[in-house]
Amino acid sequence: MPSRVRRALSEYRLFAYLAVLGPGIIAANAGNDASGIATYSSVGAEFGYSLLWVFLPMVVSLMIVQEMCVRMGVVTGQGLADLIREQFGVRWTALIMLALLIANTGVIISEFVGIAQASELFGIPRYFTIPLAAGLIWWLVVKGSQKRVERVFLAMSLVFFCYVISAFMSGPDWNDVGSSFVSPSFQGDFVYLFMIMALIGTTITPFMQVYVQSSVVEKRMDVEDLGVARADVVVGTIFACAIAAFIVICSAATLHLNGITEIDSAATAAEAFVPIAGVYAKYLFGIGLFGAAMLAMGVLPLATAYSLSEALGFEKGLSRSFREAPIFIGIFTALILVGAIVALIPGIPQIQLLITTQTINGLLLPVILIAIVRLSSNREIMGEHANTPLFNVIAWIISLTVSGLSLALIGKTIADMF
Repeated sequence: MPSRVRRALSEYRLFAYLAVLGPGIIAANAGNDASGIATYSSVGAEFGYSLLWVFLPMVVSLMIVQEMCVRMGVVTGQGLADLIREQFGVRWTALIMLALLIANTGVIISEFVGIAQASELFGIPRYFTIPLAAGLIWWLVVKGSQKRVERVFLAMSLVFFCYVISAFMSGPDWNDVGSSFVSPSFQGDFVYLFMIMALIGTTITPFMQVYVQSSVVEKRMDVEDLGVARADVVVGTIFACAIAAFIVICSAATLHLNGITEIDSAATAAEAFVPIAGVYAKYLFGIGLFGAAMLAMGVLPLATAYSLSEALGFEKGLSRSFREAPIFIGIFTALILVGAIVALIPGIPQIQLLITTQTINGLLLPVILIAIVRLSSNREIMGEHANTPLFNVIAWIISLTVSGLSLALIGKTIADMF
C-alpha cells in the first residue's frame, strides 16, 4: 500500500475517533467526583500504596460494563431506561427510576458542597460560587448545543491532570508504587475489605451507565461507529482510573507516611497537604476538586433527566428547546436548583447525605448491572452484536462480584449507624 494512502487512512481513523470522542471519557471521569476524591484520599491516607492493585480489576470491570452500554446504544438506538421499560415493564422501571432520582439528587447536592469546599480553600465564599456555578452549568446545557456541551465537559476533564502533578510533587517511592500494582496484598480486618468495597462502589455507579448510553444515542452513532465508540470507552476508563490511582499515590506519599490517616472530605485532604507538600499542593488539589465537582454537577442532572424522560416516554436531548422537551429540561433545571439551594444551607450534614445516597446507589447498582447483562445478551434486541458466551460469563462474574461487594458495603454502613 502506498505511503500516501496509508497516511490518508490513518488521518481518516483519527478524525473518525475524534468525531465520536466524548461519552466514554466524560462518563468515566464524572465518577471521580467530590465524594470519589474523598474516598481515594482516604484509601491513600489509611493504607498507603497497598490497595493500588485493586485498580487493575476495576479498570477491566468498568470497561466491560460501559462497553455493553455503548454497544446497546449503538445497536438499538435507545437509552438504558427505554430498554428497561420495554423489556421489564413499567413497575420495575418506576422503582428503578425513583431510586435513581433520590440517589442522584443526593449526589448532586454533595457536588455543590464540593464546589463550596473547593472555593473556600481559595478564600471565596460559597454564597458566591454556588449560584455562579449553578448558573453556568444551567446556561451551558440549556442554551448550548450537544457538541458544545460535550466539548466543555471534555475540557473540564483536563483539570484532573492537577492530581498527576500533585502526585509527582509529593515524591512517592515509585518502586513501591509499581510493586503495589502487581503484587496484591490482603488483610483480614474488615476496614481493609470495606475500603476495597468503597473503591469499587465509587468507580462503578448507576448514573455513569445511564449517561454513556444516552449520549451515544444522542450522537446518533450507528454500527459502523462501534469500533471507535469502544475505543472511547477504553481511553476514558483507563484515564479516569489512572487519575484515581494518582490521588491515592499523592495521599499515600504525604498523609500516610506522616501518620495522617483520618480524612473525612477532599477539602480536609487538601488542607492536610500544606505542612507536608506546601501550599501549592493544596491549591492544585483544590483546583482538581472544583473541576471534578463541576463536571459531575453537569453529568448527574443530565443522566437523571435522560433516564426519567426515557422511562416516561418524553422527548429528550441537548439539541431540544424547552418547547420541544419541557420535561427533560424541567427535570435538569429542578435538580440544579435543588442541589444549589440545599448546599447553601449552613451546616448541611454532608457525611450523612453521602451515606444515604451511597446506600441507595448500592442497592440500585446490582439491579442496573443485572439488567445491563440481560439486555446486552438478548439476541432479539442485539442480534449478532449480543454478548458472546465467553463475554457473558465474564460479564456475569463481574456483575455478581460488584453487586455482592456493594451489598456488603451497605450492610457495613447500616451496622455502623447502629
